[in-house]
Amino acid sequence: MESIRFIHTADLHLGSPFIGMKDLQKEQWKQLKDSTLAAFDRLIQYALKTHPDFVCIVGDIYDGEDRNIRAQARFQKGMQQLSEKNIPVVICFGNHDHLSGKWTRFELPQNVYVFDETVSQFTLNTAAGPVIFTGFSYGKRHVSESMVEHYPVAQSLDSYHIGLLHGSLEGDATHAVYAPFKKEQLLSKQYDYWALGHIHKRQELYLEPAMVYPGNIQGRHLKESGEKGFYEVTLSKVTTQLEFIPTSVVQFDQVVVSGKGIFHMNEVIELCQKQLSLFSETVGTAIIELVLTELDQDSFGLLAEVPESELLEMLRESVEELDCFVWIQAIHLQQTDEDAELSPLGATLIDTMASWETDDWKVVLQDLYRHPKSSRFLEPVEKQTIRELQLAAVQKIRRTMQVGE
Repeated sequence: MESIRFIHTADLHLGSPFIGMKDLQKEQWKQLKDSTLAAFDRLIQYALKTHPDFVCIVGDIYDGEDRNIRAQARFQKGMQQLSEKNIPVVICFGNHDHLSGKWTRFELPQNVYVFDETVSQFTLNTAAGPVIFTGFSYGKRHVSESMVEHYPVAQSLDSYHIGLLHGSLEGDATHAVYAPFKKEQLLSKQYDYWALGHIHKRQELYLEPAMVYPGNIQGRHLKESGEKGFYEVTLSKVTTQLEFIPTSVVQFDQVVVSGKGIFHMNEVIELCQKQLSLFSETVGTAIIELVLTELDQDSFGLLAEVPESELLEMLRESVEELDCFVWIQAIHLQQTDEDAELSPLGATLIDTMASWETDDWKVVLQDLYRHPKSSRFLEPVEKQTIRELQLAAVQKIRRTMQVGE
């Protein structure tokens, strides 16, 4: 059989609200708010230019079950553009945009095939032969069973078999665990390609056959750092070629700047300007976490005595003249010999937090998570959340609880 070429994307999260971002100016906020839509436009334009055999979209097209009306309009327009060029699209919905939600309906064009909530198959005839897709859409937000058990084993060797699965590799707790699966389960189905979704980090779990998470097309916070995009896949019965195509409009990332040997604040500004200028030339528009490392006692003291809000404001102003907009969302200070500078109380607090189990954190945070307004914006108290909270607390203690204070 001849090879086929297609686009595999997932987790578009069109209409993401970008909760938690603050202090951005109006123009910058609009660019960030529209970034998922702009990244989607880049995907569509690439497809129109390269004309793949089809496009696979594997869940979480929208950020919420209400399916933001502006995001739906943009998606429908993209599907119509592909329809006009006779490019088929096969999609399934995930946990964020499950079928039980309530939304204003948009009719998709005839080139789009949508899986319903039961595992089923759809056959698309291409110039290289039939392609049999197997998949399902989430009928509700929480799908905890192993849906891959319902996927039939591939039968026809004269067809390409592609599985669409929005779910979690068993044992991966980086995201909420939905529709869990094991690699062995996928291998047993004898498909030619597994188009996965749900995990926002780009991953190639297996190569023969390929089991691939493309990640999301646009980062939405500092935990979704680095370049984002989709895969262009060239598939034959012998080989699979994967080419990552970037789409990020605003890149979230971490920039590390060595503060070794600094004595004055103007040196800090110059170092950051230089490093962020080089970063901006490579990446473009970005929202970053700035990490100042290798700080000795004097340099740490120089920075720690400045209120964090003032330090942020000063460094943000120092990079306003860059060709591309770079926003410093957070600053972290790392000492060369951190423990020597801590007060006894500070050291005790850090040691105590290190001994806490998940239940201990839940007790400490219970008032915050019970708050009727703030609780809906908080992530579940899981290992990743705890690690981030602990890191932030340690940073705060090191800044404010020095020896002699």
